[in-house]
Amino acid sequence: MTETAADRTGRQPSIDRAFGVLEAMASNGGRLSLSEIAGVVGLSVPSVHRLVQTLVRLGYVRQEASRRYALAPSLIRLGDGAAKQFGTWANPVLADLVDQIGESANMATLEGTHAVYVAQVAGRHALRMFTEVGRRVPVHSTGVGKALLSQIPDPSAARLLSVAGLPRITDHTVTDVPTILEELAAARAIGYSTDNGEHEVGVSCVAVPVPEAPTLTAISISAPTPRMTPDVRRRAAAALKDAARTMTARFIAADLTFD
Repeated sequence: MTETAADRTGRQPSIDRAFGVLEAMASNGGRLSLSEIAGVVGLSVPSVHRLVQTLVRLGYVRQEASRRYALAPSLIRLGDGAAKQFGTWANPVLADLVDQIGESANMATLEGTHAVYVAQVAGRHALRMFTEVGRRVPVHSTGVGKALLSQIPDPSAARLLSVAGLPRITDHTVTDVPTILEELAAARAIGYSTDNGEHEVGVSCVAVPVPEAPTLTAISISAPTPRMTPDVRRRAAAALKDAARTMTARFIAADLTFD
């Protein structure tokens, strides 16, 4: 039997393409038509149709009445297991952030149209906030959500926001896409995002992206607004950037980065 290129390299093009479809859907709101998927992954519509039908049969994608395709709940089981391992791996870095700043440190990843907290180390002050491991939160009203969005192009971010919707959660929540895109541009320029009582009244957050993570990832420090003084915000942003660089170095050393 003749050895194929796939045998020699260990790569299977069909598997690569199937995961490319899933990643394209996840990065664009989790719900797309065949032509939209084809446009993102750069394949023909017939090729995408064959891949999507296989994913539907396996339970990882479902077809809606509108004939659009959406990520299916079967992915949650896989994601939960990976998220737990990812969160455990990050805890030492988050604990170091708490030692430096004294406030709660969190890590979140992008799942469909929401940010999901996958790790947290509580701060020195007893305080119950919305940042609980496993909780899904909107991307438009949270620091981690904006840090996640800042890692993707504006057209993709705008599409995701439109699919997710922009509910007003507090009086400070921004509810229009152009303003959020301006915030994302500012966040890219200064290297961090903020949430000033936009998701929970009286709670502020500073967040940064984690480059080269195996999935879109952000880390943050959250605290009651009165304690998030300009000095704490400045120190938190600097500490978070250092922590993100540490995580990136560890991803590279462990070969966990994006291909």
